[in-house]
Amino acid sequence: MRPKDEKWAVFWCGLLHPILFEEIDASETNQYLKGLAQKEVVFPDGREGKPSLSTLRRKLNCYRRKGFTALARRPRADRGKARSVSSEALAFAIELKCEQPRRSHKSINRFLNERFGVTVPKSTLYRHLRAAGATRLKLGIVRKPVRKRWTREHTHDLWVGDFEEGPYVLVDGEATATHLSAFIDCHSRYVVEARYYLRQNLDILIDSLLRAFAVHGVPKQLYLDNAKVYHAKALKAACCRLHVNLIYRPAGDPSPGGLIEAFFRTTQEGFEAEARKGDILELKALNRAFSAWLEMDYHGFEHSEIKQTPKERYSDGLTVIRQVDLNEAHASFMRSEHRRVHRDFADVQLDKRLYRVDPKLRGDKVEVRYDPFGILGTVQIYSLDGHYLGEGVLHHRQSGGTPATDEAPGKPKHNYLDLLVNEHEELLDAKSCGIDYRKITRQRAWPYTDFVKTFAHLLGKKGGLSAFNAGELEALKKLYNRDANLDKRRLQRAFAKAQYKTIVYVAYELRQQTQEEE
Repeated sequence: MRPKDEKWAVFWCGLLHPILFEEIDASETNQYLKGLAQKEVVFPDGREGKPSLSTLRRKLNCYRRKGFTALARRPRADRGKARSVSSEALAFAIELKCEQPRRSHKSINRFLNERFGVTVPKSTLYRHLRAAGATRLKLGIVRKPVRKRWTREHTHDLWVGDFEEGPYVLVDGEATATHLSAFIDCHSRYVVEARYYLRQNLDILIDSLLRAFAVHGVPKQLYLDNAKVYHAKALKAACCRLHVNLIYRPAGDPSPGGLIEAFFRTTQEGFEAEARKGDILELKALNRAFSAWLEMDYHGFEHSEIKQTPKERYSDGLTVIRQVDLNEAHASFMRSEHRRVHRDFADVQLDKRLYRVDPKLRGDKVEVRYDPFGILGTVQIYSLDGHYLGEGVLHHRQSGGTPATDEAPGKPKHNYLDLLVNEHEELLDAKSCGIDYRKITRQRAWPYTDFVKTFAHLLGKKGGLSAFNAGELEALKKLYNRDANLDKRRLQRAFAKAQYKTIVYVAYELRQQTQEEE
């Protein structure tokens, strides 16, 4: 029931209240209605008047038959139709608008007055023009950008990432602002990576991406804001090496980033509202609570748009995981600087640190590549055309103006460099909470290429990956990712039991094995 109709129903219910709720005897009903018909009342539309006796009796009978909803005012039979303007005049107005979409209501009314002797109010005219599809937008005059739905058919087809301000945390006893870095999968609305940091810069962005790559592989497309940090050369180069299509939000057009913005609103209303109500946490405690909220709350509840939980939709839409060598991915994000090797000391200077290189490179211009997250104990040296030339090792110059020798001096009792390295490592860990890439888990014991080669051999085909077409390789990859315990013996056993020696039947037997084990 519309609010307007409900207002009328409440009005009639108020007039008939003594009868409806048996506050008077049934024998007095007719006398009460006659008296009510003689009283002046204010109707819901603002009119003043006396309700007719026939209307009062009709409303009472309707209530007794159908209840409260029957007291609402009946809609007009000609609702939505023009009552003061003929259909011929409206058809002519639509024709006028179609032949000249820029024609105003004043111009159209001038034509109507000239032919039919009538004019149509602006609101009425445009209501009928919209119903007939005769507006500027529909007629192609107003060219607004067509919105693409920022979702995709499969998981990992598109990730959207952004930064957002977070709650305060305690750092050395002082309240410090945080920044939430998050990446969300557009197909499933699953958050592939999200955590709070003390800064908002390129190092943090790369740290978040590498964490996501370690768990989920790399996406086909990566959609980012137009901020300066997202246009860094290191990020663009890394995406090119990893075959990730990097796209940016159009300037002045915030709509495409709505998915990540909606997630931030959900985080603010769901998690951060709770976090701000309690005591100020330290950064590690905040991220630990946030991870629990993501897993137990956000990922486990049905999303209003996709009508599934993000976790379920993530699994349903997963066809292939584009795994990469994390060491290679990490190296893709390494920064580089051009330096000239010192002619006397055979070293290069980087960020006020000296790194000794091969003495043969003295006087040469080289490219220094380094890990922005590491402790910078070593750097990698390349030629300007990209050839690897060895490592540069952190050192202190010896006095005398001669190049440093390969023989190290006597080891002191207290090593100052170790002290510096340890303090630097603790500082980086405290400020960035970056990931320790040395602890990244290794890949599975049975490589995918060996699995494909074994499958080809069982089918009597020669070769490995080349023995299958693209569709078969995608199916094999999905089968490989589904069973973490897959090995050669399990595959051979499933192949022997399969009714037909095809990928589909072998996959069925593998699922049967998994169910039996559970």
